[in-house]
Amino acid sequence: MYSDNPVFKRYRIHIKGMVQGIGFRPFVYNLAKTLDLNGYVLNDSIGVLIDVEGERTKEFLQKLKSNAPTLARIDDIIIEELPQSYIYKGFEIKKSISATGGFSPVQPDIAACPDCLKELNDPNDRRYLYPFINCTNCGPRYSIIFDMPYDRHNTTMSSFRMCRECEEEYNNPLDRRFHAQPNACPKCGPRLEFRIQDSNFKKDDENNPTHPPLYPLPSREGKSPSPLVGEGWGEGGFSEQKEKPIETTTKLLKQGAIIAIKGIGGFHLACDACNDNAVKRLREKKDRGNKPFAVMMPDIETIKMFCKVSPDEEMILKNPSRPIALLKKKKNIPISNLAAPENNYLGAMLPYAPLHYLLFHKSLNPDLILPAVVMTSGNLKEEPIVIDNEKAMERLSKIADAFLMHNRNIYMRVDDSVVNMHGLKPAILRRSRGFVPEPIDMGPIDMNEDMPEILACGGQLKNTFCITKGRYAIVSQHIGDMENKEAIEFYKETLKNLKNTFKAEPKIIAHDMHPNYWTTRFAKEYHSQLTTHDSQLIAVQHHHAHIVSCMTEHNLKDDVIGIAFDGTGYGADGNIWGGEFLIADRKGSTRFAHFDYVPMPGGAMAIKEPWRMAISYLINTYGDNAKDVLPLFFNRFKTTDIGAIIMMMKKKFNSPLTSSCGRLFDAVSSLIGIKDIITFEGEAAIKLEMLADSECYGVYKFNISDKNNPPIPPLLKGGKGGLSGQNPKIIDTKDIIKSIVEDIKANAPSSIISAKFHNTIAEIAFAAAEIIQKKHGIDKVAFSGGVFQNSFLVKKIKEKFASANFKIFFNEKIPTNDGGISLGQAVIAAEICK
Repeated sequence: MYSDNPVFKRYRIHIKGMVQGIGFRPFVYNLAKTLDLNGYVLNDSIGVLIDVEGERTKEFLQKLKSNAPTLARIDDIIIEELPQSYIYKGFEIKKSISATGGFSPVQPDIAACPDCLKELNDPNDRRYLYPFINCTNCGPRYSIIFDMPYDRHNTTMSSFRMCRECEEEYNNPLDRRFHAQPNACPKCGPRLEFRIQDSNFKKDDENNPTHPPLYPLPSREGKSPSPLVGEGWGEGGFSEQKEKPIETTTKLLKQGAIIAIKGIGGFHLACDACNDNAVKRLREKKDRGNKPFAVMMPDIETIKMFCKVSPDEEMILKNPSRPIALLKKKKNIPISNLAAPENNYLGAMLPYAPLHYLLFHKSLNPDLILPAVVMTSGNLKEEPIVIDNEKAMERLSKIADAFLMHNRNIYMRVDDSVVNMHGLKPAILRRSRGFVPEPIDMGPIDMNEDMPEILACGGQLKNTFCITKGRYAIVSQHIGDMENKEAIEFYKETLKNLKNTFKAEPKIIAHDMHPNYWTTRFAKEYHSQLTTHDSQLIAVQHHHAHIVSCMTEHNLKDDVIGIAFDGTGYGADGNIWGGEFLIADRKGSTRFAHFDYVPMPGGAMAIKEPWRMAISYLINTYGDNAKDVLPLFFNRFKTTDIGAIIMMMKKKFNSPLTSSCGRLFDAVSSLIGIKDIITFEGEAAIKLEMLADSECYGVYKFNISDKNNPPIPPLLKGGKGGLSGQNPKIIDTKDIIKSIVEDIKANAPSSIISAKFHNTIAEIAFAAAEIIQKKHGIDKVAFSGGVFQNSFLVKKIKEKFASANFKIFFNEKIPTNDGGISLGQAVIAAEICK
């Protein structure tokens, strides 16, 4: 039946983007009902499909975008006008279907929303104090899903059968919990379990007279389980506490205990952040060295008591992604200095899971409110975060005194994300919970939907990998350092999950040029198992990938000046690069200049022991007279050790050449007596940054020359993901080292030397960019690499470039460290293959 009414229209609408799991279908349903339209809406594997007809369809199309839910991100709307049908009687939400090809982005895990928090705190609400409260606007997403479309049976909530009340909410399009897949309540949903070790905490108590005694656990006799408590798992070595698990946790934390707490994406190891003994004990048990801990506080007001918080930083803290924000500490705060030793910043975060809010809830423990709790990843050193209850009790029992767990399974482990402010712009340093797996638009890459999918395997440290679908890149959560079997298993399980979730079968495999990286070996093995004729294996130079990750973020396609400063990256000449000035586009690059090469005596040991790099730079500058020039430095070390290091460099034994800016920072840190041996990656450079005097504007002398500039070997020029160019210029560091030595001899404060060194690096970046601009007419500068995690340096660079005719770009949405290179690898591979 057709109508002559020119206003009556029927449309089929396909919406792509972040439109599942955030209440988009109820929004469409209510909009259609309000406008008296007929038809249906459903989820499919591509996004949301709508068939709608009526007289007010024009208004419907307008409001579809303008009034969409806050968490929605509409990337594309395909609208097809259809013949009028009159077959629909009203508007309905239909059951989800699977569609071939394409994909619908999965929502990241989202912090508890204001509506749920209001119910959590309402004694008259049936979810009062329920630690797993959620709705379509918040709660777990990525961490619980194992297939698409995003429906309950495709999540770890499938084992929980909803009660009548929850099912009514779930099926009511007018309810906030309509098709909220993790929907649950105390009657039918996940429950908590508390386990305390029978001996661990007490034994430490006996050996540590300064440690407070355990408070006695309540009697279990005659008590019925609290709605917050579930049945137990496992036997032996643990006592199960069936009453008041959150109150028990809070009391034990207050007494100095370490508690393993299961959250959204894995376990945290928690302790009272204001208790020196507790923090010290956790640091020692976890073998954490001086690496900072993250600290959770109940509200923004508390954070402002302990840290300086700008309006932009407050927005970061309150963002639904709830990352850890690096904030400047105030002086004389009660938080233990051991939480972030020798650091001006504190990694602070707000609660994001309902369970976290309950740890600070006044009604549960009015006399034992904790102002701040250390919340560090629940793992052994260098291993992935633990997600399984039994595995937690097995792996963390030597660290934790007790375990606060629940029986909602975590399918995908996701660490907390970390964000820092670089001036007025936030920069993600670790991209994980709250951000992953949101796709990144690779921009004008001239790719079509038939473009072969890509797997970019990432680097060796701070690893992420990246898969592509059309013009979109899906960068994995932070995997970590690929140095043990647990990390490798995590990598493989995440790749399997993301391939399945996004229906991807990569045929193009990109990897770092370093021949000994695990990711390189994995890429070659993965490629060898592909049977398609059009598969390709592409090696991508490390620093080119860094620069292209920044270019992709900012939608840059033409040539840029690429300044890549980091610690380690395999170079096209076989040396270790890290202080690079490139002329780059998305496909290739030319090495225009670099810091001068110096040996790394002992190879990787020179990273762990910065004093080795200090000696290397002194020998590079003064030759055999180095010991006479700065005897105070050499007197700090054994003569035999110094002799061995010098002999190693002379014989070129285990002393690879490096142009790394990161190693130069390490050398300066050791030279001025700041850090000779590190306990975590980047520690020497971080401490050097912390000392810098912001009021010092002095600069050391430096030289950019054409000397000692061997061309890149012919076989490595150009090519796929490689570099082309001859005779790069050299940033000669000898004058810098000489000036620093003179300042040391003159007893200049370390804070002044640090500031002048930072200022000099900014000056070098500007001077090299000016040379490239004058010669090649390029005015866009992309900065990337781990060195640019240094806020002081970034500030100095922005100040230096501000008045010049340059447009500068830094990584913001993707980590500037090696957590971002997988995106660069993917884009370079896509450009090569298009």
